[in-house]
Order: sequence, then C-alpha cells, then structure tokens
Amino acid sequence: MAEEWQFDPTSPKSAQIAAELEKRIRAGEYPPKHPIYEVRLVQEFGVARETARKATVILRERGLIFTVRGMGSFVSEPSAWAD
Repeated sequence: MAEEWQFDPTSPKSAQIAAELEKRIRAGEYPPKHPIYEVRLVQEFGVARETARKATVILRERGLIFTVRGMGSFVSEPSAWAD
C-alpha cells in the first residue's frame, strides 16, 4: 500500500496536490498527453472528488493540462505551460 500523503495544514489541499502534479509534469514523470484522472487523485491523496477537481482547475489555469469533454484531462505540451 502506498504511503499516506502528508498535507501542510496551512495551505489548501487542492493547491498542494496541484503543486505536486506540476512538479511531476515539469520533471517529465507525466509526459504530454498523459491522462490526469480525478479518481486516481482521490485515491492517491485521500481527498474528496471536489478537492481533486480544484487541483485540476489550478493546473488547467497554468496551462499544464487541458480537458477534452467526455474524455478527461491530459498533460499539455510544454509550449502551453505558463511560467
């Protein structure tokens, strides 16, 4: 079983999840077009679906992921990323 994620109580969980995913994306762990599933975020981080959804909104606003209606969210090409 995976180690339980440790959250900083002084920052929103959604922001912390987004920061972790951004780190993975920028490091190449999640290459372009890699799917980002909210259900998996819920499982990995032990949060509510709404918290996972807020994390994906943050990533989308930064250009790190894009969403295709009916298909899900995917990692964007690096040229779309906000600095």
